[in-house]
Amino acid sequence: MPAIRPRHLCSVAAALALTVTAPATTATAADSSAALREVLFVGNNWDGTADVIKSSGDFAKIGRVDVIPDKDERMAEINADPIKWIYFMAIRNSVGEGHDQFVDDMYSTPDGKSVVVSRPSFADVVSLDLATGDINWRFPVSGYRADHMALSPDGTRVAVSASTSNTVHVLDIVSGKELGRFATGDKPHENIFTKDGKYLYNMAIGDVNTQTDAPWLDWTKGDRRITVVDASTYQQVKVIDMRPRLDAIGLTDYSDAVRPAVFSPDESKLYFQVSFFNGFFEYDLATDRITRTKTLPKNPATSDDRTSFVNDSRHHGLSMSPDGSKLCVAGTMDDYATVVNRATLQEGPLVTASKPYWATVSGDGKSCVVSESGTDQVTAIDFATGRKTVSVPVGDHPQRIRLGHVRTGWAGPSAG
Repeated sequence: MPAIRPRHLCSVAAALALTVTAPATTATAADSSAALREVLFVGNNWDGTADVIKSSGDFAKIGRVDVIPDKDERMAEINADPIKWIYFMAIRNSVGEGHDQFVDDMYSTPDGKSVVVSRPSFADVVSLDLATGDINWRFPVSGYRADHMALSPDGTRVAVSASTSNTVHVLDIVSGKELGRFATGDKPHENIFTKDGKYLYNMAIGDVNTQTDAPWLDWTKGDRRITVVDASTYQQVKVIDMRPRLDAIGLTDYSDAVRPAVFSPDESKLYFQVSFFNGFFEYDLATDRITRTKTLPKNPATSDDRTSFVNDSRHHGLSMSPDGSKLCVAGTMDDYATVVNRATLQEGPLVTASKPYWATVSGDGKSCVVSESGTDQVTAIDFATGRKTVSVPVGDHPQRIRLGHVRTGWAGPSAG
């Protein structure tokens, strides 16, 4: 079950939309298709912006979106509610590392007219008009923090983790209407739709901002599990707890908090990272067991003090080349990224990167693109050679990077 590739699903969704809204003529379809431009959205978590860059090539900046145009209004609400204020400050002083978290995740609509953004510190999801920068709709999540999202293969729905209420909301991407929700383990994090759109996976990572990080205190981290639901009814169909799977191969001291994950193209394998570990695992869905473990090099300059790892994530960021032959790993606390041969699990060159926080695939499928949150840039690494090709500057503390679309000729909101 592969990680959803937005460049494919957005193209499909756009094409489907055209068959409904446009006359069935080749010329009209071609003209409408030409109105879209594939891009990468880069969420700058600490300054509340999203940079839009080319999806391949030199990855040059195209424009920028202010994702918190309503900041004054939101802050007035928070300051007027003691409970909201406490959670806002808790986010700033824990997972935010002293900063507010204004953008975690984002996806564009198939028509390239809007971008939908989850905003942790404001505990909501908003749709922003890319032409004007105005808010189309706002959905406050349950609880007090919004986190990772996922886009359905047809581009019509976004799933968002509400991390303090142990809930995932599924929203209509155009209207913002809630279509369904489901319960998860503690602190839901990553969401992934299967490529056929039938199932939705959520990975709950537990409490990552406590100091009880020693292996013998692992039980204090909460209920960490993968919840699989039917993506039509949002009813639970399966729960996968990696604790017994790790114990079965003798890794009793390893965390079972599944972080970023990616499925193989044939949907038979899941590759995933866990808290505190410099490496990743391969899980076979048919046999329900962990089949391979890959331990990656440690940076000698990185302390092994687990309490020093940002939000428990020694390595955080994983993507796969379109042909399934290579994995790209963001070695967050070890300050590198590397391409790993999926067949042999042999890593390539360790590309120096400052606290890389995410890894995705370029529009042409040739590069892995990582966000360097420590130096405010994104860096492209060639899947074929494993070597860096280019770095481009972005905003403060880039995290999530997602492929999407804007209208041809777009260079930023007119009011931005």
